[in-house]
Amino acid sequence: MKLSFLSLASGSSGNCYYLGTPEFGILIDAGIGIRTIKKVLKDKAIDFSKIVAVLITHDHADHIKTVGCLGEKMNIPVYSTAAVHRGIEKSRYVEETLIGSRRIIEKEVPFSIRDFLITAFEVPHDSTDNVGYYIEYGDHKFTFATDVGHITDTVSHYMRLATHLIIEANYDEEMLKFGTYPAFLKERVASPTGHLSNREAAEFLAANYDPKLKDIWLCHLSRDNNHPELAYKTVDIRLFQEGVRVGKDVSLIALKRTTPSDIFEFE
Repeated sequence: MKLSFLSLASGSSGNCYYLGTPEFGILIDAGIGIRTIKKVLKDKAIDFSKIVAVLITHDHADHIKTVGCLGEKMNIPVYSTAAVHRGIEKSRYVEETLIGSRRIIEKEVPFSIRDFLITAFEVPHDSTDNVGYYIEYGDHKFTFATDVGHITDTVSHYMRLATHLIIEANYDEEMLKFGTYPAFLKERVASPTGHLSNREAAEFLAANYDPKLKDIWLCHLSRDNNHPELAYKTVDIRLFQEGVRVGKDVSLIALKRTTPSDIFEFE
């Protein structure tokens, strides 16, 4: 049961991830241009025509920029909650209104796309509505938790189920505190409906590590208030303090904002 994961982009300038088998694939969010999506997939030898669905986490511009093109021009079904779809419809960043491609899902009601069993779950963030996704495929359990203001019991539940976890590590607390953002934006980022810091992600991972967790990707890193090396080191050190060895017990990757990741393949 071969499975491939790829980050096309992860950050405030755009978010898009690919998860697929040799027969089909899906995108999680579509916050980068269609030409970039096609180019990255082609460069990675992934057939764009095998994309059968797009899952949207929420209606902020960096997650929905290309959703209208994918849905209405290319007839790829777009899945999200009714509230997220209403937000997409009102967004000035989406030119094409989703009509025939719109698919409504409900939180914590599992649905299938081909061989993927998918569950959307509530995530706290200051959008119209916001979800993470838990995707099951054989023994592989992927949890996508981006744009997480704070870790609720629900978010924790689905992250602890994962064998492969994509978790937000948006900002370093000191960089945000002493950085150039105006006070209101600093408050918004650090609020319970804003973003997750490196420390918060590290504390959760250290407290909830389970040997079944094989891979961790730190996502949605801030351009102004974080660095991939800093996010990685923060989590690495905290896991080591709990006796968890990165590179031996678990794989850890800090995703870069605009540089596509390698393809990660699993049997």
